[in-house]
Amino acid sequence: MAYSAEFYKRTFHFGFDARTSRGQMRERNCWFLKIKNNDGITGTGEAAPLPGLSIESPETVEQELESIIKKINSGWLHGRSFGTLNEINDLIDGNYSSSVITALETALLDLSNGGKKFIFDNGFARRESGIKTNGLIWIGGLDAMLQQVSIKIDDGFRTLKIKIGSLDFEKEIDILQYIKRKYFREKIEIRLDANGAFKPHDALYKLNQLARWEIHSIEQPIMAGQHKFMSELCAQSPIPIALDEELIGVSDKEKRIELLDTIKPQYLILKPSLLGGFYSCQQWIELADERKIGWWITSALESSLGLNAVAQFTAQYPVTMPQGLGTGQIYSDNIESPLEIIKGELKLSTKLIWEDEHVPEDDEIL
Repeated sequence: MAYSAEFYKRTFHFGFDARTSRGQMRERNCWFLKIKNNDGITGTGEAAPLPGLSIESPETVEQELESIIKKINSGWLHGRSFGTLNEINDLIDGNYSSSVITALETALLDLSNGGKKFIFDNGFARRESGIKTNGLIWIGGLDAMLQQVSIKIDDGFRTLKIKIGSLDFEKEIDILQYIKRKYFREKIEIRLDANGAFKPHDALYKLNQLARWEIHSIEQPIMAGQHKFMSELCAQSPIPIALDEELIGVSDKEKRIELLDTIKPQYLILKPSLLGGFYSCQQWIELADERKIGWWITSALESSLGLNAVAQFTAQYPVTMPQGLGTGQIYSDNIESPLEIIKGELKLSTKLIWEDEHVPEDDEIL
């Protein structure tokens, strides 16, 4: 079997004021790897490095994709098996950056399964079941954030993830108080994401203040790399702490074990595009399960195509806790897809289809 490959870049634009404690985002560049066999079947994967969080630069992503294409067009895949994550991991041997590995895993699995965006074989991928997910509340003014809350609850979400850390802390407390008092009958679960915004010297004080509002968990209260402080917070915080940015760049298994055994977090946030792909996240899950550390999987602002792959990977596990899979509606020009949210569950519609594969006129085949 002969194979050929190409990739192209596409820029997506946020359809709203997307702000975190790290600043505002207006657009997002993603790269799409397409691998084709001589039967005309094409597998497609998305490399979506996240500015400010991903270790790899856009230049690195393009260089690595160019290298992969050259290898594939020179016969790299000839006679090789790549129908499972284990086989793909053996094939690439960790030689690429995180988002590129994710793109390669997705494209090869898609190709193996007929090029129909069927990445993993499970109920979600077969359009038989959905995945409960949280509704994300972006940082904004008080009124804007409360409007987002109202919309999410009307849409059927019962777990909200609220980004905090850039507003006045007392205003953020006001938001939590408002939600808990107005929607007490709906029994809304609240997760917080600080994106490392708290300082070590006042983090515990703020966590104690936030705990009055029955918070489920808080992601990354302080900046990554402060293992001693984070370990102390995990031991003392009245709110369970989830590691997010702390996991990025920790690729060696022994270092992962050391990190978990040192900090002893209550939860891990797993983002395949940032953590070395799906095979890599499997290892994080195994290590977390061994230590009875909870976890959930989160998308990282990928397009619909990348979100589809992350959701199908998530459905490989018997998850009951709401995940962080987004809705695919963040971009005004996203790829049209069957992904939809119904009462707080992400599903693949049996009635909607993927848009035809094409490269927009303003994008470039590379």
